[in-house]
Amino acid sequence: MGELTAHAEHVYTCTQRDSAVANSSIVASWRRCIAMHRLAPEQIRVSLRLSGEELKSARQASENLIADALSELDRLCATVGKSGCCLILTDSNGVALERRGVAGDDKHFHELGLWTGSVWTEASIGTNGIGTAIADGRSVTILRDQHFFCSNITLSCTTAPIRDHRGQLAAALDISTCRDDVNEVTLGILGQMARDAALRIEINLFRSAFAGARFLMVPAASNPTAALLAVDRHDLVLGATRAARLALKLDDSRIAAGLPAADALQEQSISANEDLVDAERAALLRALSRSSGNVSQAAVALGISRATLHRKMKRLNLH
Repeated sequence: MGELTAHAEHVYTCTQRDSAVANSSIVASWRRCIAMHRLAPEQIRVSLRLSGEELKSARQASENLIADALSELDRLCATVGKSGCCLILTDSNGVALERRGVAGDDKHFHELGLWTGSVWTEASIGTNGIGTAIADGRSVTILRDQHFFCSNITLSCTTAPIRDHRGQLAAALDISTCRDDVNEVTLGILGQMARDAALRIEINLFRSAFAGARFLMVPAASNPTAALLAVDRHDLVLGATRAARLALKLDDSRIAAGLPAADALQEQSISANEDLVDAERAALLRALSRSSGNVSQAAVALGISRATLHRKMKRLNLH
C-alpha cells in the first residue's frame, strides 16, 4: 500500500514542475491525464471494454489493417510469446483488435485488460504504452511505475505506432509483460522488435492500398526501406509512405496534382523534347526485349512497319 501511495505522490509532485514536464514525455503524459482527462493516479481503474457488437464494428472498420498485420503478429508472438509477453494490435482509437500470447498467461493479462475489446487510451487508463504512443504519434516505452495509475505499476510495455498509406496514424502495436526481471535494456530490445514489425505492417498496408503499382525506394531518406513511392505506368506518383513524404516534402495536394516520380526524386531535369525522346526509346527497348530482339515481331507489337522501326532505332542509336 505504501508503494502505491508513494507512486501517486511522485506523480503529483512531478506534474507540478514545468521543467519536469518539458524534459520528460512521461511526465507530460501524466500532466495530460490530470489536467485534460481529470484522472487521479491513486484510482483503481481497469480499461474500458467494448460490447461484442462494438468490437465487431471496430474490427470491420479495420479489416484491411488486421489482414495485413496477422502474419507479423504471429511471427512476433512466436519470438516473444513464451517469454511472458502479450501482443496487442489496436486501431487509432486504442481499441484492442487482435491479441497474441501464451495460454498459460491468458488469465493474468485478461484481468489487466490486455484483451480484445479493451480500450487503451490515456483518457481511459492513463499513461500507458498504447495510449501515449497514439497521443504522441511516436514509439513509447513505459516501465512499471512510469504508468499513471498505481494499479498498473507491475506492467511494462513498449508500443510502436502504425501509419496508413497516407502517413496517417492508423494503429498501434504493443508488447506488454509483467515479469519482475524486465529492465530498460530488455524493453529496448522488445521495443525495436515492435518497431520493426510495425514498419513491415505499414509496408503491407501501403502495397495493398496501391496494388498493381510500381514501388520506388527513396535513397535520400534516413530509412530507405520505409520510404517508398507508389508509381503508375506513366511514372506519376500515386502515393508515398510517411518516411517518403518527410524526405521529399510531399503532401496529398502535391500527389493529387499529378507529380512525376522523377520530379519527386529531384532527378536531373531534362527538356520536354528530351523527355519525349526518352519515352520513345524506352518503348522501343521494351518491345525489342519482349520479342528477344526480333525486329519484325517488335514492329508488329508497336503497330508500325519494320522499316519505320529500323529508322527509329537508327535515330535513337539502338542498333
